[in-house]
Amino acid sequence: MAIFSATSGQTIYLFILILIGFLLTKWKLLPEGAAKILAKLENMLFIPALMLKTFMNDFTVDRLGDSGILFLFSAALLVVIVPMAVLISKGFTKDAFTRNIFTYGLCFSNFGYVGISVVSAVFPMYAADYLVFVMPLYLLIYLWAVPALLMNEGKTSLRQKLKSLVNPMFVGMLLGMVFGMVFSVLPSFELPAALVPPVSAIDTCIEALKNCMSPVAMLLTGITVANIDFKKTFSNVSIYGVTAVRLLAIPIVFWAILHFLPPMFGIEIPESIMVCTVASLAMPLGLNTVVIPSAYGRDVSVAAGMALVSHLLGCVTIPLVFMLF
Repeated sequence: MAIFSATSGQTIYLFILILIGFLLTKWKLLPEGAAKILAKLENMLFIPALMLKTFMNDFTVDRLGDSGILFLFSAALLVVIVPMAVLISKGFTKDAFTRNIFTYGLCFSNFGYVGISVVSAVFPMYAADYLVFVMPLYLLIYLWAVPALLMNEGKTSLRQKLKSLVNPMFVGMLLGMVFGMVFSVLPSFELPAALVPPVSAIDTCIEALKNCMSPVAMLLTGITVANIDFKKTFSNVSIYGVTAVRLLAIPIVFWAILHFLPPMFGIEIPESIMVCTVASLAMPLGLNTVVIPSAYGRDVSVAAGMALVSHLLGCVTIPLVFMLF
């Protein structure tokens, strides 16, 4: 019950921020292009700062072995999730673009904005593990999901795909890994007295930017869903079906497999892997399905509806799933 209380408190807090962003937009209190500006701040500053600070604190030489296991386990999970998502999405719609949206939503939850917020608040001891765990998800998003499903670019070169990885979030993560490992092997190193104030100021600045990630992300979600057609959204039955699969069926099925199957073979799954798996699978549908296709003039009403419905229902389903766990 303690997990339910902690998780529900966090999801309600996030939903209040979504509501604030929604109301500010509906009441026309925000300037034109506010969502675009917030999205750039998230991607350019707040998420990179979160990754940099978290890895600096928790990514040590001693944890390299555990990180490798997390990375491989997440990659193996994707091998199962992707074909399953493609198959399930075909049962909900015949429209090719909508099917791509459903496939993306079933493959990738909002494991970034919402997932990081929930794990950092409820399971802070596994925050660094979680960021390592979702690395394969980010890789697959940039290399396949965005260009193939959301942008419909067709075939892109390997060079173009790898170029998309050079972004502030990925760079922040890599720098955090490097600094974390260096600091872990030099624990007794002391800075010269003259460098202490500026280094401390930089560290405080990174911490402040990191703390902005969750509130701004939720405000952005509220701003995004405020612009959708509610009548059209809530009358689309397929949205509820995909949302139910995303929020309940997928996390519960995989939790059950990890909980019951390994003990039959004498294998014990570490709690860090269980937490990371459940957290990455139980979150609402992400916003990439709204933001990216809209830049290409596509109809994103279904995607925005999925984002709205899944974030609303997630306030109940996320605590329930973690209580089960």
